[in-house]
Amino acid sequence: MTDKMRKVLYHLYMGSFLFYLLVPLVIMSGAAFNNNKTPSVYPWKGFSWQWFIELWNDGTMWTSFGNTIWVALAVVALAVPLGTAGAILINSVTGMTRSVLYFFMVAPILAPGAVIGISTILFWNKLSVPVGLHLSVLGQVSYIAAFVMLLVLARLQSFDQNLEEAALDLGATHNQVLRRILLPHLYPAIGAGAAIAFFQSIENFNVTLFTRGTQNTLTVYVFSKVRSGITPSINALAFMLIALTLIAALVYELRRRRQAALEAAREEEGRRASDAEIA
Repeated sequence: MTDKMRKVLYHLYMGSFLFYLLVPLVIMSGAAFNNNKTPSVYPWKGFSWQWFIELWNDGTMWTSFGNTIWVALAVVALAVPLGTAGAILINSVTGMTRSVLYFFMVAPILAPGAVIGISTILFWNKLSVPVGLHLSVLGQVSYIAAFVMLLVLARLQSFDQNLEEAALDLGATHNQVLRRILLPHLYPAIGAGAAIAFFQSIENFNVTLFTRGTQNTLTVYVFSKVRSGITPSINALAFMLIALTLIAALVYELRRRRQAALEAAREEEGRRASDAEIA
């Protein structure tokens, strides 16, 4: 197979892949602007802002959205330190102890969400803790912390243990080593873990459904709307979330490219200064 044929097949595959991913999103977004009571783009009955206005006036939806953000932030606040501590603990031991710890920390990821939700209720009911969003937070943290742990553990594999030993030999305390050497190396993984924890919490349904009590989150609210009769206002909500995600991704990419350009300019300036000194 020639290089030209490989490129054609590669572009064909990528085009098909993107088409498969994006077309459902485009159709769903288009339904948000269709003046039709059913969430579809066909038949097209005219452009309308009706479903965005209905969404804006839906107080229950906004309450559910606020609950979702609150739960997600609480999950991040608990899952990130727990997952980071777990990764550091696993990385500090060896042998069978490490394997056993790793197994128990990863096991919640393999359990179905319904099992985690039911287990959370049964456990906390024994301690007379009522259901509510606080139990949703605890139930989600029990498995989302494992995602954070895996990310931080992967980052720890590139950490030079000699830096810790050198700092301790020079009189640094373990606290100082943690704050000034280890954590700065882990910040990229911790940041990625926080982002994953946040979005994992937002899209969670099974655990939240069993533990929420009488309060709703966005996923549970959408589920209830599907059961009672969905309207294109849900498509309007989906369009807004997609738009916000794309804008955030675009801003991040522009900032990343700007930072890369600045670093490249600094390196070039340093190289020129070095060449000038040599000359």
